[in-house]
Amino acid sequence: MSTKDFIEKDYYKVLGVPKDATEAEIKKAYRKLAREFHPDANKGNVKAEERFKEISEANDILGDPKKRKEYDEARALFGNGGFRPGPGGAGGSFNFDLGDLFGGGAQAGSGGFGGGLGDVFGGLFNRGGAAGTRTQPRRGQDIESEVTLSFTEAIEGATVPLRMSSQAPCKACSGTGDKNGTPRVCPTCVGTGQVARGSGGGFSLTDPCPDCKGRGLIAEHPCMECKGSGRAKSSRTMQVRIPAGVTDGQRIRLRGKGAPGERGGPAGDLYVVVHVGEHPVFGRKDDNLTVTVPVTFAEAALGGEVRVPTLGGPAVTLKLPPGTPNGRTMRARGKGAVRKDGTRGDLLVTVEVRVPADLSGKARDALEAYREATAGEDPRAELFEAAKGA
Repeated sequence: MSTKDFIEKDYYKVLGVPKDATEAEIKKAYRKLAREFHPDANKGNVKAEERFKEISEANDILGDPKKRKEYDEARALFGNGGFRPGPGGAGGSFNFDLGDLFGGGAQAGSGGFGGGLGDVFGGLFNRGGAAGTRTQPRRGQDIESEVTLSFTEAIEGATVPLRMSSQAPCKACSGTGDKNGTPRVCPTCVGTGQVARGSGGGFSLTDPCPDCKGRGLIAEHPCMECKGSGRAKSSRTMQVRIPAGVTDGQRIRLRGKGAPGERGGPAGDLYVVVHVGEHPVFGRKDDNLTVTVPVTFAEAALGGEVRVPTLGGPAVTLKLPPGTPNGRTMRARGKGAVRKDGTRGDLLVTVEVRVPADLSGKARDALEAYREATAGEDPRAELFEAAKGA
């Protein structure tokens, strides 16, 4: 987060709460918005993803009492981005470089701001006071991988081996980048990994330091393995548990299973994209499974009991009502896919009336007798009437 963003963003407005909102009200507002704009509920919606990030950022500040206090103090001091001078000031807004405040440019006791503002912003930007001269922990990179499951594995869940390659601390130099293990603090950024640049209006924004590439350290004797970067390619195999009920194309996030962090920083996240194979018998519709079951003309006309296979379990018996039409769908409850709450969807059974290609003499005689018995019925009469009316 840049200094400019911190000054200008109204996190209370982002969460839709008043400035005197309680911790409980903030938490409630965040949870409601997070559910609404979560990427899993808005697949492919870039605007929803950006909104979710903004909501999370606001909650990170307002949900922490210490950070919220620092944020409120900073907003009170700078208002809408300009410093409001006290009595005797020149009026209007006074432009200044916030980098001077963080770096301790104003001296206490000399009419300046002193170290107080460094304390206000330090906890939020990891800068200010002595913290500006220390190298900061760096979070590991996120990793994305893919896995292909069988239809049954996707329904029931599975643990699969996943081989991943990522950047990790170099073993040869213990992640320091220096073959002697003694890198020095970058003089350009004083170990912060960032350098300030003016953006107009008195603001100072930050970019990764060009000399140390954002590491905050420079290797006097670069490691031959990692060329002084402190990072090397690492391969590892993990046993990843894929939850039951996943769908084809679903993206699963595993927190802290990505690339290792640097200088004590947290690991990144692992994102697994799931591909699901087809099944020769069953299909899927949301949380329900589907299956087509063939029945004879006699079963459809006279009714009866029909055994239906289930995925990974014993067959179930469904009662077929007399006069069941071709294509009718019946439901076997609780025989479908696993839902997020642990319950199961249903098995949707579609009836397909099979017409025999070959008939024995006895069967043919029976059908001929049936045709004679129903000779007066015309199943297409309503069709022609409807056509005339149209």
